[in-house]
Amino acid sequence: MNHAEKIPGLTAAEAASRLKNEGGNALPDQQHRNFLMIMLDALREPMFILLLCAALLYLIIGELHEGIFLLAMVLLTVGLTLYQEDKAERALDALRDLSVPRALVIRDGLPQYIDSRTLVRGDLLLLSEGDRISADCILISGNGLQVDESLLTGEAVPVYKTVCDQHATTGDPDELSSANLYAGTLVVQGDGTAAVTKTGTHSEMGRIGAALNDITPESSVLRKQMSLLIKMFAVLGISLSVLLTLVEGWVHGDWLQGLLAGIALAMSMMPEEFAVILAVFPALGAWRLARAKVLTRRLSAIETLGTTSVLCTDKTGTLTENMMSVARLYIDDEEIDAVTGTQLPHMFHHLLEISILASRVVPLDPMEKAFHLAGEEFLPRTEAQDEQQLIQEYGLTPELRAMSQGWKSGDQDGYLIAAKGAPEAIADLCNLDTLRRSRILAAADRMATDGLRVLGVARATFDGEIWPQDQRAFQFSFAGLIGLMDPLRRDIPEAIRQCRSAGIRIIMITGDYPVTAMTIARQAGLAEGIVLTGETMALLDDAQLSERIKATTVCARITPQQKLRIVQALKADGEIVAMTGDGVNDAPALKAAHVGIAMGKRGTEVAREASSLVLLDDRFTSIVQAIRMGRTIYANMRRAMTYVLSIHVPIAGMALAPLLLDWPIMLYPMHIVFFELIVDPTCALAFENEAPEDGIMNEPPRDPTVPLFNASSLLMALLEGTGVLIAVALAYHWAIGNMPEQAARAFAFTALIIANLMLIFSNRSWKGGVIAMFRKPNPAMWGVVIVAVCLLLVILQHPLLQKIFNFAPLSASEILIAMAIGVASVLWYAPLAWYRTHAASKR
Repeated sequence: MNHAEKIPGLTAAEAASRLKNEGGNALPDQQHRNFLMIMLDALREPMFILLLCAALLYLIIGELHEGIFLLAMVLLTVGLTLYQEDKAERALDALRDLSVPRALVIRDGLPQYIDSRTLVRGDLLLLSEGDRISADCILISGNGLQVDESLLTGEAVPVYKTVCDQHATTGDPDELSSANLYAGTLVVQGDGTAAVTKTGTHSEMGRIGAALNDITPESSVLRKQMSLLIKMFAVLGISLSVLLTLVEGWVHGDWLQGLLAGIALAMSMMPEEFAVILAVFPALGAWRLARAKVLTRRLSAIETLGTTSVLCTDKTGTLTENMMSVARLYIDDEEIDAVTGTQLPHMFHHLLEISILASRVVPLDPMEKAFHLAGEEFLPRTEAQDEQQLIQEYGLTPELRAMSQGWKSGDQDGYLIAAKGAPEAIADLCNLDTLRRSRILAAADRMATDGLRVLGVARATFDGEIWPQDQRAFQFSFAGLIGLMDPLRRDIPEAIRQCRSAGIRIIMITGDYPVTAMTIARQAGLAEGIVLTGETMALLDDAQLSERIKATTVCARITPQQKLRIVQALKADGEIVAMTGDGVNDAPALKAAHVGIAMGKRGTEVAREASSLVLLDDRFTSIVQAIRMGRTIYANMRRAMTYVLSIHVPIAGMALAPLLLDWPIMLYPMHIVFFELIVDPTCALAFENEAPEDGIMNEPPRDPTVPLFNASSLLMALLEGTGVLIAVALAYHWAIGNMPEQAARAFAFTALIIANLMLIFSNRSWKGGVIAMFRKPNPAMWGVVIVAVCLLLVILQHPLLQKIFNFAPLSASEILIAMAIGVASVLWYAPLAWYRTHAASKR
C-alpha cells in the first residue's frame, strides 16, 4: 500500500481552517488596482488639475455659480473616469479568476479539482505529466517523476524525483532533496502524489515573487506611441495657453479672462481620452472574448488576431468531436462494422482484447476509452482483463509510433505483450513480408478514406527474466486493424468557410494517418493542397520546408516537436501564425506562434501558460469568433481614436481662433468640461459597444506593419476636424456681426456640439456612406446623443445655466440653423471617407 492510500488527505473543514489561519496560496498581485488607487490616479490627471484650478479661480473672483458648477463638473468627471476604469479593472479581475490554475487534490478522501489559491499545508496534491506544481511539497508516492526546475535553478535538464523514505509533512526548501518539489516547477514525465509543505509567500517561488513586485513591467509599443502623442499635445497646449493668457492680458488688459481662456485652451488640446481607450477597450474586449469561451492571457493578442493570416489547427477534438468509438475491425482481409446492439463474431474478440491490453487500465486518451467501451459492449465478461497484472510499459517514440504493455496472468506462465500504433509502425514491428504489408496498408487506406482513424494491433509473448529496453526486441504477430470514428463537428464547415472568406489559410496538423487526415480536410472544406508527412518533413532543410509549406493543407504523422519547425517556416515566409496545441511538447510551438491557442479542457498547464489564448470549450468555432471579435475591437479602437483627434481640432481651434482674429473669447473652462462629458462616454461606451461591420470577415487580414494610428488615419482625422472648425468659425464670425456677443457664443457652441455628435456617426462606419452612419444599432451611442442634446437644450433655455455658460437666449429658428450648420460641417466628409475606404479595398 502506498503513502497516498495511507493518507486520506485533509477534510474540507481542516482545509478551510488552515486557509483562514495561514493564508492562501497566492503571491502579492502588483497589477491589481483597488478603487482608492484608481481614484488617486484619476486625481493626478492634468485635466482634473486644470478643472480644479478654473473652479477655484471663479470662486476667488466671486463668480459663485460658475465656481460651484465647475466643482460639480470636477466630481462628475472624476466619477465618470472612476466608473470606466473600475469597469475595466473588474473585467481584468474576472479574467485573472478564469486563468488561475486548478490543482487536483484529495479532500475528504476523494480526488477533486480546486482553485490553486486555496491550497493549504497538508493537502495531498496529485501530479501528472504537464502539470505546473502549485506549492512546495514533498513526494510521497510516484512513478518515474521528472521535474523541470529551470525556473529556480537555471538548469534545463529535468530532475528525477524519488519518493520520501517515510511520510513527512514538512520539507526544507534550502536542501535540494530528491523528494522535494517546488511551486512553479513543471512535471515533464511520470505521475505522483505529494504532500504540500509551504504555500504562497512562504514557498521558494514566494521569496522570488517578493522581489518581482519591485519591477515595473515594460509598456507596449502602442502605449508608448500614445503616451508620446499625449505629451506632445500637452506641451503644445500649455505653451499656447500661456501665450494666450499673456496676449489677452497685455493687449486687452483683461488678465482674468486671459487666464480662463488659457486654461480652456490647455484643456481643449489635451487628448487624455487616448489613455481611456487603451485601458478600457482591450480589457472589456478580453472580457467579451471570455464570455465567448476564449480566455485572453495576453492582451496584445487581441490586436494580433486581426492580422492572423495562417491558422494551424489540430484535428482531434478541435475539428472533430473527440468522442471516439470503434467503428470497424479487420483481420486477414475480413472486415466487419462494429454496430451497437449486435453480436461481434468470435474471431474478432481476440483483436479487441489485445487493443484493450495495449491501453491504460484507467484510460484518459479518447481512443483508449473507445477500446474499453467496445470491450464492455462486445466481449463476454470472462474474456476481460480482470485477472491480468500490468508489469512493463513501452511508450511511443519519434522513431516508432507504437506502444506496448507487458501483462502477467495468474494462471499462465510467461508474459503477454500487447501493442497498438500506426498501421505502418505495427507492420514494421511484426516484420511483415512485402505482400502482406501492402495488403494491410491498403486496408488501412480504405478505412481512412471513410474518415476513420486506423490503428494496428499486435501481440507477442515473453518468457525471460530481464525485460529488454526496446519493444522491437519481441517477436510480434499481427492481430488486425481497428478503425475508430471521430465525427467532424457539425459547425466546422461554416467556420472554415468564414476563415477562408477572411483571407485566413487553414493548415490541419495531426499525428493521424495521411488518408484519414485528407478525408477530414475535405469534409471540413479546407482548401485543396498537398499533404506533408512527418517522415518527408524530416528530410527537408529549413529552406525546402518553407517552400513546401506554401502549398500544404494537411500535415500528417507530425510529432509535437515538428510543430515548431512548421511555425518557424511560416513565419520565415512573412505569415502571421496562430497555432493550437494541448500537450507539453506543444509549448515551444505555441510560444513561437504570433498567437498561441491552448485547449482549456484537455490541454496541459504548460501549454496554457505558453499560449496567448485559451479555448475554454476546445471548439474551433471559438477561434473564428475570437478572430472576428479581435478585428472588431481593433476597428473600434481606431474609430474612437480618430473621433477623439477629430473633435479636439475644432475645440482647440475655437479656443485659439478668437485670439488670432481679435474676436470675443468663445470657449471658457465650463464649455470644455461639457465637451468632455460627451467625449469620454462616447469613447468608453458608444464606440466600445459598436457592432462589427457586416463584411468584417470578408476582408483580408490587416497588414501588421500598419500601426493602429498611421499617417493616413491622422490626416483624415485632421481633415475631418478641420472641416468642422471652418464651419463653426464661419458661423461664429457671422453671429458676432448679427447678434449680441453672448448669443453669438451660444449659437457657435450649439453648432459645435451638434458637429461633435455628428462626428460620432461619421466615425461609426467608413464604408456605407451617410446611410450606414445611422443604420447600425448601438443603444449606448444613442443614449449619449439623446442625453447630450437634452442637456444642450436645457443650457440654452435655463436662465441660471445661461449665466454660467455666458450665453444669451436663442430663438427656435436660430437653434435650428446652428444645428443645421453642425450637421453640414460633417456630412461633406462622408462621401470622401466612403471613396477612400473603397479605393483602399480595391488595392
